[in-house]
Amino acid sequence: MKFFITLSIIVALIPLLSAKPVSLFNGKNFKGWEGPLESFRIEEGAIVGGNLKTPIPKNQFLSTKKSYGDFELRLTFKLVGEKANAGVQFRTERIPNHHEVIGYQADMGGKYWGALYDESRRRKVLTGPDLDRLSEHINFDGWNTYFIRCEGRHVQLWLNGIKTVDWNEPDDDIAAEGIIAVQIHSGSPTEAWYKDITIEEL
Repeated sequence: MKFFITLSIIVALIPLLSAKPVSLFNGKNFKGWEGPLESFRIEEGAIVGGNLKTPIPKNQFLSTKKSYGDFELRLTFKLVGEKANAGVQFRTERIPNHHEVIGYQADMGGKYWGALYDESRRRKVLTGPDLDRLSEHINFDGWNTYFIRCEGRHVQLWLNGIKTVDWNEPDDDIAAEGIIAVQIHSGSPTEAWYKDITIEEL
């Protein structure tokens, strides 16, 4: 009898112990986000960084106000314009009195599709996919999806359902939590669109 009572209690608690995906962007305003709003706007229910009229003078990041550690992050994105480049920051922090941030980036655009870049820290691609093989799965002219999973020192990325990164962080000094941010990279007139951004904390 005690076994069945205990089992029933555990089963009843499972929904409470399991976090559910939460939307980070409501498609209407920047509630919960902060950054240089002159470089970002909301259009058709998406966050849009950059523009197609003037060059982008420097990297810009719109970030969540809340920090996250272990999580599964999902979003849909597209790049518009010639030589467009952008990325999704995670386990990241802002540099005080500066436009840059420090942390991991799920990269997109050019030769960096599906790669894990270390923004403003090691300043290099940590690991990435075979772009020749990945290219057939990329929608260069439309929407793509990113699935980012972080648990402990383990970081994994999927682009359009294809696993592109499986990284075990060797440096214990690298932060295991931080803000989420979306980027528009400096360069020619381009746009980065982001929508359907949800997170499930582990």
